[in-house]
Parts: sequence; C-alpha cells; structure tokens
Amino acid sequence: MKLKFYIFLFLLTSAVFAQQKQVETSIDTTKNKIGAEFKLTLKTVVSSKSKVVFPKLKTIGPLEVIQSYPIDTVKKNDTYELIKKYGLTQFDSGKYTIPGIKILIDEKPYLSDSIRVEVANIKVDTLQQKMYDIKDISSADSNNDWWIYVLILIVIIAIGAFVYWYVKKHQKKKIEEEVYKTPIEKATSLLNNLEQKELVQKGEIKEYYSELTDIARNYIEEAIHIPAMESTTSELIQAIRLASTKKKMTLTPETVENLERVLRQADLVKFAKSKPLDFEITDDRNKIQKVILTLDNAIPTEVPAEEEDQLLNEAQKQKQIKIQLRKKRNKRIAITVGTVLFLLFATTTFFVVTKGFTYVKDNVIGHPSKELLEGEWVKSEYGNPGVLIETPKVLKRMDTQKVLPKETMALIKEMQLFAYGSMIDNFFITVSTAKFKNPTDIDLAKALEGSLKVIEAQGGQNIIVKQEDFQTNAGIQGLKGYGTMTIINPVNKTSTKAYYEILLFKQDQGLQQIMILHEEGDTYANDITTRILNSVELRKASN
Repeated sequence: MKLKFYIFLFLLTSAVFAQQKQVETSIDTTKNKIGAEFKLTLKTVVSSKSKVVFPKLKTIGPLEVIQSYPIDTVKKNDTYELIKKYGLTQFDSGKYTIPGIKILIDEKPYLSDSIRVEVANIKVDTLQQKMYDIKDISSADSNNDWWIYVLILIVIIAIGAFVYWYVKKHQKKKIEEEVYKTPIEKATSLLNNLEQKELVQKGEIKEYYSELTDIARNYIEEAIHIPAMESTTSELIQAIRLASTKKKMTLTPETVENLERVLRQADLVKFAKSKPLDFEITDDRNKIQKVILTLDNAIPTEVPAEEEDQLLNEAQKQKQIKIQLRKKRNKRIAITVGTVLFLLFATTTFFVVTKGFTYVKDNVIGHPSKELLEGEWVKSEYGNPGVLIETPKVLKRMDTQKVLPKETMALIKEMQLFAYGSMIDNFFITVSTAKFKNPTDIDLAKALEGSLKVIEAQGGQNIIVKQEDFQTNAGIQGLKGYGTMTIINPVNKTSTKAYYEILLFKQDQGLQQIMILHEEGDTYANDITTRILNSVELRKASN
C-alpha cells in the first residue's frame, strides 16, 4: 500500500510539474522597499481557439494586489501569447512567498510558479536629510460639481411646475364663474368637451358613459334640485316625475323614458361590462343632450322681455366659452414658459458673469477634452522596452506595418505601437517602442526628424519644431520636440491648428517614443498633456 501511495504521489508531482510548463512566471524584482510595487508577470502561449481565464484577485498570498493590468495579446503565427501582469505590494518588511496562481486554459487548471520576495525597510538618515515644516492643509480642486447644475435644473423645473399649478388653480374657479353662469351652459360645455376627449375612439366606453351620465345627473341636481348624484336610476326617474308635477314642468313620457333608457344602458356598461355599438353610443349621447335641453325648457322661469333679447344663441355661447378657455390656457402656458426662461436666463447670466462664457459652455453643453480630463484614468505599461504611462483611456495596439514604410521596418527587429484617437480627433496620443536588428548609435535628433516626416505623410503641414532636453521623474534623460502644425482633414479638406509634443528615449538598441497632439488653445488638453508627461516611467530593455 505504501508503494502504491508513493507511486501515486510521484505521478501527481509529475503532473503538476508538467502543468507548470504551460504558464511561465516572472517578476521584475525579488527585493523591494516597503510600499513599492512588485510586478508579477504570467505568460502563456495558446491556440487561437483556446479560452484563457486569469483570476481577479485582491490579494496573492501575503501580498496585496494594487493593480491588475489588462491582458496583452501578441500574435505569433497560428498561436497567441497572452501576458497578464499583477502589481503587488507589502507594507511590512520581511521575506514572503508568492504562491502559485490557478489559470484556466480551456477549463483545465494550471498553476504558476511560486516566487520568494523580500521587502526591506526604508532607511532614513535624519542627520543628513534636510527637514521641513509640516505644510498647512490645502483644499483639493474638485471638478465634480455636475450635481450643482442638476440641482439648479430640478429647482427651475419645480418652480415652473408650481407656477403652472398655481395659475391653473386660481383661474379654474374664475373660469367656472365667468363661463358656467347657468346649469345648461355648464352641461352643454361639458358635453362638447367630452366629445373632444375621444374616449370612444380610444375604446374607453366605460369612462365615456360614466362622464355622460354624470353630466346629466349634475344638471338635474343643479337645475331641478334633486339629489341625482346619490340616487339610483329608479329613484332618479321617480324623483323627476314627482318634480315635474310639483313644479308644473311639461314633460312628455318619451323624454323621461329616453333618460331612463340611457341611464340603464350606462349601468350595464359600468357593472355588467356591456359593449354598445357605435351607433347606439351616438344615439345615447344625442338622447342625453335632448333630455337636458327639454328639461331646461320645461323648467318654469320668469324672464323679462328685455333680457330675452340679450340672450345669445347656444352656438355663440359655446364659441365664447372656447375662446375664453383658450385665452386662459395660453396665458397659463405663457406665464409658466416665461418664468422658466427667466430663471434659466438669470442662472446662465450669473455663471457667465462669475465664471465666464467658456466655463458655462463647457459645463452645460460639454467639451470632449474636459470629459477626458475628468474621467477615470488608466495607468499601464506598453511595449518593450516598456513605457509605464497614465492616460485618460487605454491605448490600443496598432499595426506598425500600416504606419511605417517597408524600408524602416527592414531595420527593426521588434516594434510595438499603441494609440488612442487620430490626428483629426480632439486628442491624439501614441506610445511606440522599437529594437533594431543591428548595433546602431541612435541619434534622438534624427529620430525626431523621422517622426515628423511620418506625421507629415499623414496630413501634417507647416510644422514648426522646437526641441529641448527632457528628464523623467526618475532622472532618465531624453529629447523633447514640440511646436505647432496644421492638420488637413482628408474627408472635408478643412484645416485645424494643432499643438504637439514628442518625447524620445534610447536604450541598448532600443527606442521609446511618446507623441501627444491636440487642438491649439485647448486648455483641458494642455492639462491632460502635463499629467501624462509627469507620469512617464521607463523600463529597461529585455532581450
């Protein structure tokens, strides 16, 4: 049994070691200071149809993952080389082991190699190091004030809605007092308004009959003084017959029967879900209107002759009602729109006076460079020799053979190019790295001339060049070229004045280049450029 167990362990160990060959593991340094970054690199070569899953980790063993870099893909013939990097750190000194990480390749697990690293304390010489007083707390600039504009917009909309509601509420009673002077005028107007709602055409038959009978009941209640709204159909018909006798109203049996027929039809529609035909609905509406007019004519009144001569016919009254309603509605709308426009104008004027027109335009309408500047930035490493740089967007790998002439490519052993945007966009950045085949003494000034010729071939004209020495924060020396040029849009043939900056660095048979181009005078793009250049870090060339 022991022999079988040892054989099993041997086979298992062999299988594990066989798996390790599928994933190559490396680290940029095994000794670092507290808080500094260890960059762990996992590399695997798979076919184009393989599915590879790298884990999302917050910690790897005792080390904290401070950044998970995007997967870099390199095509080699019919295979793909996938490179995944993790930025690790530790804030306690000591010796640590980075354990193996499980990677899934076509749903099969493979382990990376474990690596020993050492974290050392930072020695501080208080005798030689110059000491400074603690600086006062300074407020950080914040551009995330978009919520102020949203709040202002909400307040303006709320004020506009309140003004509209207030005007409508206080004019509604006045309209009723001015327009509906008598019950017959109110009933006739409401019947016309009911037809304008087009409830029948919308299929809302129940709502139509409910409003139709409510108009008739309201009229009977106001004109004949019968509690029609609380009465059933039978009670209402009986009350009308009694009222006609007491008030000496001349009503034919047909009038009362028509009213009863429509009310009972409405009861069927509302409670029994009956669906009358279109001509029946039209007939019921006409019956209600005729009943109301007959009841109004049957009510005994004593009207002086001089007043009868002053009465307008029903068509004229309805026309006046519509005109008055339209005027009141237009007035409410005008007041509401005027209030909102005034508030918008006052708010805009305030910000224009205090902040300037450009500030208002960029924050209200928007500005593409401003959105880039205030967006979420990405820090990543590109190419070999690696360029570590912080940008507003992730740079995408480009095909160098489409950019450089064949003569140039013949001299290059390896070249990688990454970019965001294009020369005719509001912001354009490229990062390129190259290693030459033969030993070459790289002249950065001539390399700058070559880069400008490539730009000129892509549409740059009237290029003004200035150059000066450049040094990264880590003290690496390079050359900086900058100036202005005119960019010709190949589509519409328009021209744009642009500003550019090019950084060039050389290592052993290697050249690293960063180019930034944007519209001249774009202050947001200037801030983006400054932030990018301050973030540049360079790696040593690897064979």
